[in-house]
Amino acid sequence: MLELVIASGKGGVGKSTVSSSILHYMHGEGREVFAVDADVEAPNLHLIFGIKEWKVEKPYSEGWVAKIDRARCDECGICRAECPFRAISVKDGRHVINEVICEGCLTCSLVCPRRAIYRVRVDEGVVRAGNTGYGFGIAGAKLRVGRPNSGKLVTEVKNLAKEIGGSKPTYIVDAPAGIGCSVVSALAGSNGVVLVVEPTPASLADVKRLHRLAKHFMLPSALVINKADINPEFADEILRWAKEENIYYLGSVPYDDVVPKSMVAMKPLLEYAPNSKAAIALREISKKFMEVLVDGWREWFRTYKPKKPEPYIPLIIKPSQNIK
Repeated sequence: MLELVIASGKGGVGKSTVSSSILHYMHGEGREVFAVDADVEAPNLHLIFGIKEWKVEKPYSEGWVAKIDRARCDECGICRAECPFRAISVKDGRHVINEVICEGCLTCSLVCPRRAIYRVRVDEGVVRAGNTGYGFGIAGAKLRVGRPNSGKLVTEVKNLAKEIGGSKPTYIVDAPAGIGCSVVSALAGSNGVVLVVEPTPASLADVKRLHRLAKHFMLPSALVINKADINPEFADEILRWAKEENIYYLGSVPYDDVVPKSMVAMKPLLEYAPNSKAAIALREISKKFMEVLVDGWREWFRTYKPKKPEPYIPLIIKPSQNIK
């Protein structure tokens, strides 16, 4: 079983386009694959494959929120004064708890003289799985509006995928953007990561942070430059950085306005516009991905020699002399 993550330091650089193209290509070559959409806040991999119904949907509960027992509450206001998250307010003379802000810490319950506050589990969303209609499965999640994201939810998605797919498929994980706990969960337990970047200073700065995280997990890294022709000089700078960091270069994808059209049509780009310049580039990238990263994973990992990360220096802010 092989698990490879498609990630980037920021959103909107084309992770899902690359992921869907690799999945579509490998399945077309007779390989067993399974799609994992780890972006639970803004899932869109299922949209590319035209999924409208899910075969498996499991409710997911993780967080806690406080509740007020109206029969005991005398509206004294101590809870509101002591709440560290300012989650309690007064409406129409009654104290109410904002469930979006509440962290379920139960400080309010501890200070309540009437013991009128308790906490309950809150539904975070659903973990779900189904078939893409292209011959392989997909797993993902839908986070409830207003609920915080968590790495635990991403882990539940990956566990459901492996429960259904078993040990045979290659799992392609479409990771969330950034380097938060959900990205950490997407990378944890995987065998390698593909860094998707676009030729802009912001994208490069973010992907460098992500690569530092990948090095922490000792994951071999590969690189795809999307929309490479919009800033060729900066794309060359990204390639120089990748060479210094021993990151395997998979290829570049030119800008192509047919990509968003394929998403609107809810079809993978390689099916929607197989002769487009972006599809041709992604097909070559997918072929190299299969041959070098999947079939040659052991060799890829053996030759991976990450550059030693820079020492972490905490930012120390000295208080102003004017602040007493």
